[in-house]
Amino acid sequence: MNPSFPASTSFQHRPKDECGVFAVFGHPHAAEITFFGLYALQHRGQESAGIVVNGDKDRKFKSHHGMGLVPQIFNEHQLSKLPGTRSIGHVRYSTTGSSTLENAQPIVADCSRGQIAVGHNGNLVNAHVLRDELEAEGAIFKTTVDSEVILHLMAQPSNNSGDSILVQALCKVKGAFSLVLLSEREIIGVRDSLGFRPLCIGQVDGAWLLSSESCAFDIIPGAKFVRDVEPGEIVIIDENGLRSIKPFVPKERLGFCIFEYVYFARPDSTLEGINVSAVRTNMGRELARQHPVEADLVIPVPDSGNYAALGFSEESGIPYDHAFVRNHYVGRTFLNPSQLAREFGVKVKLNIIKERVKDKRVVVVDDSIVRGTTARARVMNLRNAGAKEVHIRISCPPHRFPCHYGIDFPDPKHLIANQLSHQEIAKYLEADSLGYLDAEGMVRATGRDENKFCMACFNGKYPVAVNPELEKLVFERRQTRAESLIFAEEAAPRLFNGKI
Repeated sequence: MNPSFPASTSFQHRPKDECGVFAVFGHPHAAEITFFGLYALQHRGQESAGIVVNGDKDRKFKSHHGMGLVPQIFNEHQLSKLPGTRSIGHVRYSTTGSSTLENAQPIVADCSRGQIAVGHNGNLVNAHVLRDELEAEGAIFKTTVDSEVILHLMAQPSNNSGDSILVQALCKVKGAFSLVLLSEREIIGVRDSLGFRPLCIGQVDGAWLLSSESCAFDIIPGAKFVRDVEPGEIVIIDENGLRSIKPFVPKERLGFCIFEYVYFARPDSTLEGINVSAVRTNMGRELARQHPVEADLVIPVPDSGNYAALGFSEESGIPYDHAFVRNHYVGRTFLNPSQLAREFGVKVKLNIIKERVKDKRVVVVDDSIVRGTTARARVMNLRNAGAKEVHIRISCPPHRFPCHYGIDFPDPKHLIANQLSHQEIAKYLEADSLGYLDAEGMVRATGRDENKFCMACFNGKYPVAVNPELEKLVFERRQTRAESLIFAEEAAPRLFNGKI
């Protein structure tokens, strides 16, 4: 292996966020509450957002979508044009389909059964197969996202009615899906049988809420967390209240994404009955036990490393301090692949307080290393600031495999742990030592059994079979090929006649 593995053509140094969904039933200000819910879930997706409402007198769906962050897309004027008592919303990072306004969710469709809208967190691993079948039957897709497949399946002719139509559609899809659906009379929440992605239930002023994370309830005055939607459960909320059905065969082995605890979820959320910050603190304690080191200071990489560093400090007895200052106003702007841009991006996002680290042995705690370029730059910056020793500690195992269930990891060949040995990674980072938390310690920190989790990005064991050749732009590439074939067919007669 070449220990000088840095060179990346992309500035991405962390797994990209997923998506967040939110829903309201039975509140006169449904769109406004959904706005605040999405604001709290902004960390789950920063590319686009949308809100769809109904429940006013004409029952007609009204919607607004946009590219960018929630407060850039919605304002008081926009929200005033979304009257209704029922609403669903979505913040997106694209995991299937490119980042365009056409692909922004929730997706709305008109069919013989009326209007329906869907917001989806996760990834359907057989969407390409289902889409081929549906298009062969005459279905016309208006997006290149996997989620639209669900709407087309629900719109197909069927002798079933009511809940059975949705169940019939969901029996055909495979993969990860936490869904919120809006029909003309109800809100529906769905979680796949393995429970890959979170979804929870809340209430406010007699209205029902659904959210990807419980932290969204905390910013809504009077809202309270009720419970998680269980794996394989469908909750239907209408004028009669909330009812639950569990039409799928229960699974002994579940697949909740353990990386939600490591990185994705907000620390103030409770997932599967466990507070995220508590799990991250436990991971730090486990890390200190597995990889002890003599040092003067434990410093986190903000923000996802904060609680793991706190746990490391508590377990090791090494003082905890903040030496990195994060610029909270830097967005996803550093797309230029040049080395200068990458180095500038690292420094502008996190600056070092030199006085904190000068002449000290420091332990830097972070949640993960993906490509390694950013971690290496941090080590070099710490040494330039006067640190005597720099020890890297990571609160999860090395990432070696792609995620096919809703996280956009880089190509496996760009994952540093897939290219270099442990020793080579430490050498490349120019760190005095490197320690990863192992899988057993990571699971132990949650207090749950290993068979409750998906850890495929660490161990390559995929709970649902996947096609490793598929990637997020599969539908765009198919569309481009189809357009090329159509052009070729139309051009052939003209070529033959010498007109081209």
